Formats: sequence, C-alpha cells, structure tokens
Amino acid sequence: MGMTLSEKILARVSGNEAVKPGEEVMVSPDYVLAYDFPGYTDRIEKQMKEEFGIQKVKNPEKFVLFIDHMTPTITAKEEAFHEQTRRFAEEQGITLYERKGIGHQLSRELGYATPGSFLFHYDGHVSALGSLGALAIGNRRYLFEAYFSEKVMVQVPGSVKITLTGKPRLGVTARDIYNYIQSKIGPDGCLSNVLEIDGPAVAHLSIDARAIICGLAMFVGAVSAIVVPDHQVEEYLKDRALNEFEMVKPDSDAKYENEYVIDLTDLEPLVVLPPSPANVAPLSQVAGTKIDQGYIGSCVGGTIDDMRVAAEILKGRKVASTFKLNIIPSSNDLMHQASEEGLLSIFLQAGAFISAPSCDFCFGRSGTISAGQKALSTATLNVPGRMGSPDADIYLVSSATVAASAIDGVITDPRKYMGSDSLIESKG
Repeated sequence: MGMTLSEKILARVSGNEAVKPGEEVMVSPDYVLAYDFPGYTDRIEKQMKEEFGIQKVKNPEKFVLFIDHMTPTITAKEEAFHEQTRRFAEEQGITLYERKGIGHQLSRELGYATPGSFLFHYDGHVSALGSLGALAIGNRRYLFEAYFSEKVMVQVPGSVKITLTGKPRLGVTARDIYNYIQSKIGPDGCLSNVLEIDGPAVAHLSIDARAIICGLAMFVGAVSAIVVPDHQVEEYLKDRALNEFEMVKPDSDAKYENEYVIDLTDLEPLVVLPPSPANVAPLSQVAGTKIDQGYIGSCVGGTIDDMRVAAEILKGRKVASTFKLNIIPSSNDLMHQASEEGLLSIFLQAGAFISAPSCDFCFGRSGTISAGQKALSTATLNVPGRMGSPDADIYLVSSATVAASAIDGVITDPRKYMGSDSLIESKG
C-alpha cells in the first residue's frame, strides 16, 4: 500500500521505510519554530533548566524564534519579556528574528519550509507552510519535548484528500476557496487528519493563495494541511531554500480517510459570520451591513496578493468617513515590495492606516473594536473578544471584500469594483 504525502514525510524523519495512521513514531523535525509569548517560550526555558536539568539544546541550528507579537512594546513588562527571549536565543545559539514580520510568513520567505520537510510549532496556523509541500504541525506538547530531546513522539495522522478543479472567477480569492472547502466538508471534515490538496485548479493558485488555504486548516479539524508541490514551488524556492530538497509526491495507491472533488468554477465571494469560524455563508446574505472597521493582514491575510487586490479596488477611491481601514503587511519584505509597486501610496491616498508587520492587530492588541461595533477581517478568528470587546462582531472575508466594503462603509461584493481576471494567480 502506498503512502500519502504526510506519511512519506513522517517516514523519512522517523527513519522508517513506511508508516501508517495511528502509529506512534519517534521523529527528528527539520526545524522547531516558535514565537515568543507568555506561557510558552518563557516556560520552555524554565522547564529545560529547572525540571530537566538541561542547560543547552542539542542542534541549535534546528531551532528558530520569532518576536512578532507585542511589537512594538507598550509596557516595560513586555520589553522585559522580549529581552528574556533575546537572552535565551543568544545563550542557546538559536536564530532569532525580531521585527522582521510574522513568523509563519518569514518561515516561507527565508526558506525553512521546503517540499518534504517537517516542522514543529505550538501555533496551528504554521500549517500555512504546507503551501510549499512541507508538513508543519502545531502542538504545544511536541514543541516542548523538542527542546528537551533530539526526537519526539508523534502519532501518524490520516489524510483527507481534496482535489480542486475548475478556475476561480473574478472576485474570488484564496479566502473564498478555503471557506468553500469548509462549507463542503464541514468544520470537522478533516478531524485529526491532514488536509492534502491537489488537482488541476492548484496550478491557478499562487504560493500566497495556497498558504492562506493551508493556514486555516484547523477550522476543518485538521492537524495540518499540505499542497502537493509543483513547478511554482520550485520557482519560489530557487533562491530561498536553506536545504536541498526533492519534490515529494503522494503515491497513486495511497489510502485516504476521505476524498472530495471540489469544483471552483461557479464559486462566488463568501463570508464567515460571527461568532464562529464555522459559519460560512454567501456574501450576498449580509451585503449592506454597516461596518465600522476593516483589517487586511495577519498570517493568512497580509500577503502581496492581498495587497495587490486591495490596491486594485482602492486606487483612485476613498475609504468612507465612517470606516477605519488598517492594512498590515505580513513581513518587512512584503512591505518593501508593496512600496516598490506603489501599493502603499494607493492605500495612503485612499485613507487607509498602514503599520509595520505585527500579529497585534490579529488578536486585538492594536486596532481594537468596542461594544456594538462590527469589523471585517482577513485574520484567523472571529470569536467574541478576538479584536477587542466580546460584544463586537467580526466577519471574516477576503482582502478584496474588505477593500470594497471600506469604500462603501457596508459589506460590499468586491466584484463591483473589479475589472480584470482573478488576482489569486501568481504575478511573481
């Protein structure tokens, strides 16, 4: 019996010829990633030294830390926490990236994720690295163990296969595609499995688009997601990959827990309604709803694709006086690219607020909303209190929808302002 893509990866890092779902195997991850956050990175150091008596991690080149939350700091306590992380990284010889962007995005840009690689994090949205054919799993227990031992135990997950067909139409972006997948298979349609994505429609999806779809996989119950790599991945990694890689593919006789064929041809813009990431509905259902604030950013919404489509809609137009629009690129390189392409000027002329890359707008530390307000967001969650008051409403949509709605001040179908083919395909 053949293996799925994730099974092949776990077989390699466990040193086995083959693995199957349900088996417990000891694996050596290619990289262990984490961002500093109270209760996580500080606890790792404490447990290492006080509970296990370990002063130094083995193979520090495999560990990477990111300071992408609480940036910039606003209290002395926050800065002291960052300083602790800096000291720990220097002491251990661990690579640290600070104020460079959101870690999940940087891990792609810097070449840590490659086809067939296996990465750990404690944050489930690291699944976005599946866009490059890597298996990236978020699990706090696994991450802590990785600092204490060269190998950690993993239970091999099953896989659910999604075959995408058709070509997305005007106004349909990666966020809509993910929402459509979720509406078809349900919020538990991939429970405890890996979402494996393939099919002819993948060729129409940029690497950014794939990252957005993979990064949201936890909301169908998946432990991760992975796109079968193709020539776009090879091109993206040509000058980025830190290690040599092979274009690992699933076997033709691999066994899946379930299989779906999803046609994107007639897909229209969708929205996730408050108060749950499971509430997918047609955008037309809530069109005209007054909105107070919009956010384009996060690890699943601040890509160059997102900024390009937003700029296309906002060019020569103004944000409504009743609407606050925040646009936060996911990394410094993306902000620079957006500047070079003239996108930032378009945003500023339209009346948007632009800030340096940070996770803070996603979890409500910045750009907060008060009771009774409504927000449109490209971020990860719309649960009560995510962006501020628990009595505010958050609608999750594409960056195109946020931009169009910013102009009208109400939820608006982005196709109203678009005059070209879909922008989810790569422009380089």
